[in-house]
Amino acid sequence: MRERTQGNSVTQLHKKLQEEHSAAWTRRTLDYFAAGEPFTDSCLVEPPVFSAPPPLPALPKPKWLLAVYARDVLSRLPEVKARITSVFGSVLKMDSTKKVTKKVAGAAANTAGWCTNVGNEHGQVLVWVLTAAEGHGLWPMAAGLMRRYREAGVAPPVIMYVERDCCSPHGQSQVRAMFAEWRELQVRLDIWHFMRRFAAGVTTEAHQLYGIFMARLSRCISELDPADVAALRLAKQGQLLAQGVGPVSEKALDQMITRRELALHCCKRTRGAEETARRIKALVDEMDSEKGRDTLGGPLVDHECIQQVWKEQQRHITCIQDPEGFSLYLKTGTLKKGGVDLCCYRCARGSTSLESFHLHLNRFIPGTSASDAHFQADLLEGLMLEPGPHGGSCELRIYSSAEREAMDRLSLDERYQPPGSHTGKND
Repeated sequence: MRERTQGNSVTQLHKKLQEEHSAAWTRRTLDYFAAGEPFTDSCLVEPPVFSAPPPLPALPKPKWLLAVYARDVLSRLPEVKARITSVFGSVLKMDSTKKVTKKVAGAAANTAGWCTNVGNEHGQVLVWVLTAAEGHGLWPMAAGLMRRYREAGVAPPVIMYVERDCCSPHGQSQVRAMFAEWRELQVRLDIWHFMRRFAAGVTTEAHQLYGIFMARLSRCISELDPADVAALRLAKQGQLLAQGVGPVSEKALDQMITRRELALHCCKRTRGAEETARRIKALVDEMDSEKGRDTLGGPLVDHECIQQVWKEQQRHITCIQDPEGFSLYLKTGTLKKGGVDLCCYRCARGSTSLESFHLHLNRFIPGTSASDAHFQADLLEGLMLEPGPHGGSCELRIYSSAEREAMDRLSLDERYQPPGSHTGKND
């Protein structure tokens, strides 16, 4: 039941147990019959009579299996709460999804429309809440999160990435008002959500130039660090020379570098508000001209719609810029390629990690529906099994949080921090 997969429901588990028990019962019954067969064949007068094999014992019903699993989670509830509420971060991300709420069944069905999550730069989740509408009812969540930081004596976060309510033309934004205790908190708009707003101005996403438009829009916002790119080119050149490939041009070399290598070894930085606005305006004007038509003459963007989108999004240019004096990249190690030591980075910018987490969150509920109690038990267990900030081997599959905690503690890792005690408050 702890396996976080879509089809791992109690019904599926019951079928697997029934199959295994049936196979074991059949093998033992065959051994029993095979042991009596020599006596039957060797008897010339009257064959011996053997008692019938014992019947196949009945298995517990799926409801019983589910009740046992829920009781197991409840028996570790203080430990689960302590581990979940011991997670902090300097860069927070807040995003919402509605997929998982469709699995709430029973008396609590249709009572929740959105699930809002707050994560950190390590991909961990600090808190999640269910609300009836997106953006509503989040004030208690914000108050509990600020209280958690305050009582633990942890420095408040520096940045929070959101998908909406990053700023307001009529004063303070809602997100900034919710976290008013963190006066130095900088609210930033996620770049991916900012770019998706421009998709509302295109005629169709199946247009031949749509991919080119979005790629160029991304380059208008950010650029790669030249020093990291130069080191990666040097490493790629060393790999080619080791394979016996002669010197190639810089353009050909850039084509051999994959997007995965760029994301792993190269930091990105925003271009600044003025430069970003100038580049986006030039791109919008270009795609709104004859250059923005496909081979059949179809336009990529709708003139009135794209101009309205650009007019509305201009005020968010400053919201997508990187904060000054704060590094958004965490060095996770080094990798030697072509005789060059390349740094490996993990990016803390944006809320993309939460978008990926939403897929896993939906799989935390095995099956298609669950009651309110089992829904919470599955989510708590899923969050408990999420990896720590320093990751771990992908081949290590262990569900005992106590053993995993003891291994992290005894490993003498400098980044290890023991979980605190749950205060009894719903943060």
